[in-house]
Amino acid sequence: MKPLATLKNTPPTSQVRTSHLTHRASPTGYAHLPTVDAVTLEERAAEFTKRSIKTSAKLAGLKLAVSVCDLTTLEGKDTPGKVAYLCRKALQPADAKYDVPPCAAVCVYPNMVKYARKFLDGSGTSILPVRSETHGRDARATPKVAAVATGFPSGQYPLRTKLEEVRRTVADGADEIDMVIDRCAFLAGDHAKVFDEIAATKEACGPAHLKVILETGELVTYDNVRLASEIAMQAGGDFIKTSTGKVNPAATIPVTLVMLEAIRDYFFATGIRIGMKPAGGIRNSKQALAYLVMVKETLGDDWLNPQMFRFGASTLVNDLLMQIAKQVDGNYQSSDYFSLP
Repeated sequence: MKPLATLKNTPPTSQVRTSHLTHRASPTGYAHLPTVDAVTLEERAAEFTKRSIKTSAKLAGLKLAVSVCDLTTLEGKDTPGKVAYLCRKALQPADAKYDVPPCAAVCVYPNMVKYARKFLDGSGTSILPVRSETHGRDARATPKVAAVATGFPSGQYPLRTKLEEVRRTVADGADEIDMVIDRCAFLAGDHAKVFDEIAATKEACGPAHLKVILETGELVTYDNVRLASEIAMQAGGDFIKTSTGKVNPAATIPVTLVMLEAIRDYFFATGIRIGMKPAGGIRNSKQALAYLVMVKETLGDDWLNPQMFRFGASTLVNDLLMQIAKQVDGNYQSSDYFSLP
């Protein structure tokens, strides 16, 4: 297998075929959308878990996985001190000798944004990401500040309240907003309401990027995931995201594949690149590498960077760091040598 850095710049033509998708009429106004053959989809998804990545390609993949992690804490007991600690880990996940890039972002609740912004702005690192050959950006790049909003995790707040929360969070310094869709409206068939709320949230974000959380564990079917992905992209989402991490199942490879193919088809139809963020349940390096292979073979090189792909992670980073140390030193370090997530 070729190193991850050798990908093509556009989705590979060999992956353009959607053999497990067939077109059908839709009463919702999305008649162009395909339906998903679950059996074929799951067979295809299972193939990604069987790939073997070795030596230098594995080390590159592990460092890439660190660089696309949104290091996350979403607990009621979060404090400014814990957020500062998380920011410090995101800036320098491992000892400098391992040449590990910073994480892509720190993701927190809205009332913690100002503390993350203060710490990162005072870190003395470069704010603008710089491309590099090893992991897509310079090691001095500052992680972004991301915040969940719009009544996370339920999404069951009045729209006015949701938009006020978004505007306040951006004013406090958030670079990215992770919103949740109203699953009640979606499952009731009120897709126009879902679209309008995403569009209004995007407008409220101003300069901040918008990640749209579908909460796929509550959408029941792959067809619903496909439809929700399309609505989110058409309404202006910069990313589509699987889950809040508060519902099981969270991210899975089959669900993520449905969303990646929706992104690919949207790119071919519009020329617009939409980002992807699987979140929840991705806990070890083997899983992370399988996701990266899936992105590589479905979308191509242009998506293998922090600007277009993220992992929502709390426990994943330490496993990645342990594997990097193994690749560099030839033996595993104790987990005691790594700070808690």
